[in-house]
Amino acid sequence: MQNWFAHHPWIAYIFIFVLVTYVYNKVFRAQQKLPLWKELILYVLMAMGSFLLLIFQIDKLPIIQCLLVAVGLMLMVRIRYFVEARQKKKREVPPVNQG
Repeated sequence: MQNWFAHHPWIAYIFIFVLVTYVYNKVFRAQQKLPLWKELILYVLMAMGSFLLLIFQIDKLPIIQCLLVAVGLMLMVRIRYFVEARQKKKREVPPVNQG
């Protein structure tokens, strides 16, 4: 897998950028919307950082694999929050008495 990404740098770059963008949007994004120009600057900086990560990926560091682990852990946390919210709803709803 590492060699394949080294031989296909554009695909690796797009993959890294998408994963970095996902991690940013799910973890680090503020609750309020940024102005458009600040948002544009942020994505340009993420694109430049993704290029640096691509260099590390081509140099045989497992950048994409690490980002995939991070996304997987984030998905596990979201599933846990979902399950806990459902259990909390069940506990709050009083049982209906029949009879």
